[in-house]
Amino acid sequence: MSGVRAVLTDIEGTTSSISFVKDVLFPFAKRNLEAFVTAHAHEPRVRECLDGARALAGNPGLSDADTVALLRQWIDEDKKATPLKSIQGLIWEQAYTSGEVQGHVYPDAVDGLRAWHARGLRLYVYSSGSIPAQKLIFGHTAWGDLTPLFSGYFDTTTGPKVESPSYAKIAQAIGLPPEQVLFLSDSVAELHAARSAGMRTACLDRGEAVIPAGHGHPTFHGFATLDPSAL
Repeated sequence: MSGVRAVLTDIEGTTSSISFVKDVLFPFAKRNLEAFVTAHAHEPRVRECLDGARALAGNPGLSDADTVALLRQWIDEDKKATPLKSIQGLIWEQAYTSGEVQGHVYPDAVDGLRAWHARGLRLYVYSSGSIPAQKLIFGHTAWGDLTPLFSGYFDTTTGPKVESPSYAKIAQAIGLPPEQVLFLSDSVAELHAARSAGMRTACLDRGEAVIPAGHGHPTFHGFATLDPSAL
């Protein structure tokens, strides 16, 4: 397959709609954040999120109520903060489990991921959303549980998605030279970072994101015409 042995994919704007994340998941988390913290503040994983947010803000003395207000502000700002992403994932877990929310994945992405997996390509996810949140979106879809297709997941605990060392760490973690990994994203900054680390790249332009012309990465409008063996 032209040396490509693994595909590393972004989620938002790539496998899944940006509007699903922006218009469904984010508002749901913001709407339910206060009640969730009130009900679960005693749980270690929730306390870890709250303490992490306070530390990141440089104010360890913040009350739970003020920390909730801070987290709600970060949701509005789409801040790529690990404590926020982690507590959002916990809130979404309840929604997915109850059936109140179903993960959105484009049909062509489902077909492509299944076909690549059947061909023996190893599939990985790298998203700013937490790893539990990634598993939820792929685990509760209209096509059933897609998580068996993936060999691993990466989030902001690996490093920022716009920095080259993050992709070098991922290649090392999955045990492949970077040039044998194809990274898919709708973000040119992320694609530049991945290419700088030695990975192959492909840009997904689904008409949702503003993608500048002349960015230098092979561009596709969906997975149907994207063949890793040709890149």
